Formats: sequence, structure tokens, C-alpha cells
Amino acid sequence: MKRYDHLFEKIYDLENLRKAHQHAKKGKGWYKEVIEIDKDPDKYLKQIQEMLINHTYHTSEYEVFTKQDGAKERKIYKLPYFPDRICQWAILQVIEPCIVNNLTDDTYSAIPKRGIHNALFKLQGAMWNNPEECKYCLKLDARHYYQSVNHELLKQKYARLFNDADLLWLLNEIIDSITTAEIEDLTAIYLLEEDIDPETGIPIGNYLSQYSGNYYFSSFDHWLKEQKHVKYYFRYMDDIVIFGKTKEELHRLKLEIDEYFRNELKLNVKANWQVFPSFVRGVDFLGYRTFMNYSLLRKTTCNDMKKKLTAIRQKVEAGNMMNYSEWCSINSYMGWLKHCDSFRLQQKYVVPLLPYADEYYNCNIKPEKKEGKKAA
Repeated sequence: MKRYDHLFEKIYDLENLRKAHQHAKKGKGWYKEVIEIDKDPDKYLKQIQEMLINHTYHTSEYEVFTKQDGAKERKIYKLPYFPDRICQWAILQVIEPCIVNNLTDDTYSAIPKRGIHNALFKLQGAMWNNPEECKYCLKLDARHYYQSVNHELLKQKYARLFNDADLLWLLNEIIDSITTAEIEDLTAIYLLEEDIDPETGIPIGNYLSQYSGNYYFSSFDHWLKEQKHVKYYFRYMDDIVIFGKTKEELHRLKLEIDEYFRNELKLNVKANWQVFPSFVRGVDFLGYRTFMNYSLLRKTTCNDMKKKLTAIRQKVEAGNMMNYSEWCSINSYMGWLKHCDSFRLQQKYVVPLLPYADEYYNCNIKPEKKEGKKAA
């Protein structure tokens, strides 16, 4: 593994901080904090620079709220824009290439050009072009993954990647930024079930958490590919799909994965893992179910779409204009549907809404775009 050094000074470089501010404020120009900082950006960015140089930077308190993610309710941790979001962007701009260079090609999620559809297309290619080697599927994920990431192990992993004491101080400060009370809250759901190290958990919503979460798993990726010689493997954060020729080989591999999770990652495989015939049941991964030579939208996503688009249709056909959120929903579902076999769904649920969506666009969004071009 290549080790990287002399990165800390690049993080606090004023030009890097200016770039971080521009990235962090995208879509947030109306925030009071952003408006205030934009009056004199360098004044505030130099404050962050001094905090970093003098090691006086400390992660602010998190604003904690819950968000519904399908059937799950997730606890989200949000940091103030200044100095934290700017600071984390400044870090990521420098260390992102180092982390990505250490990930395998089978790793997706929160990585440039490796999103949901990139993973889906690669999985489809494996299944459709090599059906004998993808006859059976092992599907699993880590139990309470974000809440279970071990702080000391994550720090050790970063220390093997970065030969830079100042950078490691900064990363460790952020890793340990969840207070003891918050850690207890994160693990409260399952503390009664097992003995859990209290120094665990990275906050969902923290910019750095997605990269830390991916990098934490990178040793597992390399172990599977380079030592176990698994040919067809796909990981989207902790959602894992592995293909094999027989059930027996996948069951044996699952036992080895259990051991690796416990000993090397201090994690546990979630109890709902499965080994099944890939083309009979279809592989449910990233919102789609992939069979032989075709893919369908995941059933829960499909049902949510039907309810949402039916409600919008009832509203507009009653003579009411759709709002921006509803217009975005239509476009979002169109994006989902174009990557699977969905002709009938589109005809029934999307096509009747297109005239109303075009009307909303022409009345509300197109004029704004024209004004923006004139201003530019």
C-alpha cells in the first residue's frame, strides 16, 4: 500500500479552503451562514486556516434528527456550515484520490463515477454474459454498519494510509467527535442484545463518514478479490452481492466472511443473509431486481412510485398546479424507470403526467433559467 505524506498543508491552503467553500455552499446559497460568509469569505476562511495550523479546531456539536429511508428510520447528524462543512470539504478535496486509489473496482457508493447505475450495469454484465459463474448469489450486509465502525480500527487504517501526523490528528478529532451520550443513543437499540464497544459509530450525514465507511471495508474487498479469488463481487457501502457456481461454495465462503468480519473488522453479518438461485428469484440490488436479460424496479420502490404519481395525477387533473417537489419526483422516477424494463409502468403512471410537468417547467423553471443566463 502506498502511503501519503505532506497533505495537511494542502488542506489548510487558502485556495483549497476557497474551493471547499464553493463546493460546500452548492444548493445552500439561501442559508443565513452562507450569506454572512459570502460578505467576506477570506475573513472566515483564514479563521479556519488558523484553527487547523494551531490545532485548535474542534468539531462542533451535531444537530440530530431522524429521517425516513423507506421502511427504516435513520438518525442523521448535521454539522454547522462554518467551520465544519467547509473544513470537511477541504479535507476530502485532498484525501479523496488517496482513498479511491486504495479501493477495488468492485466498490461503489459516494465515489465519483461509481454510483448506483454504474454498479447495476456491471452486475447486469456479469449475470448476462457469464450466467454459469453467476448461477447462485450470496447477498449480505453488515449489522448496524455505521453504528458499529470501530474508532480505533478506523484510525489504524488511516494511519497505514497517511504518513502525516497533523492530518491524522485532524481525522482522529472528527472520528471521535460523537460524544459518549450520542454513542449510547446510537447503540441503544441493540445494547441489550450484545456486548458492544462504546467507542464505535460514525455519524450518518457527516461528509467524511461515507469515505470512512468505504475505506473501512477496503481490506475486506482486497481479501475477497486477491486471497479468496472471488471473480464477481459487488459492494455498495455495506450492501454486498457475491456470485458463484454452486450453493456449497457460497455457504463455505459465508463462514469465512463471518470470521473475517468478527476478527478483522469487528463487525457482524446481518442475520437476513441469503444464498439463492440468481435467475429464479432475481438479484435485488440497488433498487432493481435483475433476472436473465432483464431488470425490474424493486417492488417497494414500484409501489411507492405508484402511490406518489397517482396522487400527483389526481391533484393536477382536479385543476391544481403541481409543485416543485412533485415535478422533481416525476423526473426522479423517470430516471429510475429508464434503466429497467418498465414500458407499461411508464405508459400508465408517467406519460399522463408529462403535459402537466411540461407546463410546470415552462411556467416556473424555464423563465428562471433565462434570467440566470441574462444575469451571467
